[in-house]
Amino acid sequence: MKNTKSNTKIKICGLRREEDIAIVNKFKPDFVGFVFAESKRRINFNQAIQLKKNLKCDILVVGVFVDADIQDITYLIENKVIDLVQLHGNEDEEYINNLKEFDESIKIIKAVLVKNEDDIKKWEESNADYILLDSGKGTGKTFDWDLIGNIKKPFFIAGGIDSKNIDEAVKFNPFGVDLSSGAEENGFKSQKKIANIMKRFR
Repeated sequence: MKNTKSNTKIKICGLRREEDIAIVNKFKPDFVGFVFAESKRRINFNQAIQLKKNLKCDILVVGVFVDADIQDITYLIENKVIDLVQLHGNEDEEYINNLKEFDESIKIIKAVLVKNEDDIKKWEESNADYILLDSGKGTGKTFDWDLIGNIKKPFFIAGGIDSKNIDEAVKFNPFGVDLSSGAEENGFKSQKKIANIMKRFR
C-alpha cells in the first residue's frame, strides 16, 4: 500500500461517541464533523459540548447542517462548540451572506450535489470559503470525479471515500477529503481504518 504524500487535509465526519474522540485525538485528522442534521450520526447541543470538551484543541470541528435556523448555527459558534460551518441542504447565497454578516470570519463549506459540471461551476463564485463535492447526503457512494475539472475555489471531495480510493481522490488536488462511512466498521468509527488513513498522510 503506497504512502500518500500530500498537503490534502483530512476530515472525519459523523463523530458521536467518546470513543470516536479518543480515536481522532490519537491520529489527529485536520477536521472532524459533528452532524446536527437528521442522520443516524446526529448529535444534540449537549452531546456536542461534551465531545468538544474532550477533543484536542488543534483539531477543528465542522458543524454539519441541513437548512437549519441561522440562530441555531450562530449559537454553536458563539459557544465555541464548532469552528466551521458545513451547509448540506438548499441554502442559497443569501443564506451564506446572512451567516457572514453575523461574523465575517466564519469559514463556510457549501456541499454541492454533483451530477454534471454546471453543478460545480455555479458555486465557484459563492461567498462560501470552500465547496464540498458529494454524491448526496450520506449515500456512501462516489460521484464521477472526472467532472471536477479545474476548480478555482478550494474544495473537499466527499462520498464513498475509503482507504481503497483515497489515493485516487487526492490526485484531483482537493483542499481536503471527507470520510464518514469509509472510516467505520459496523456503523461506528473504526480505529483500524482511521489509523490506516492517517498513517498514509502523516
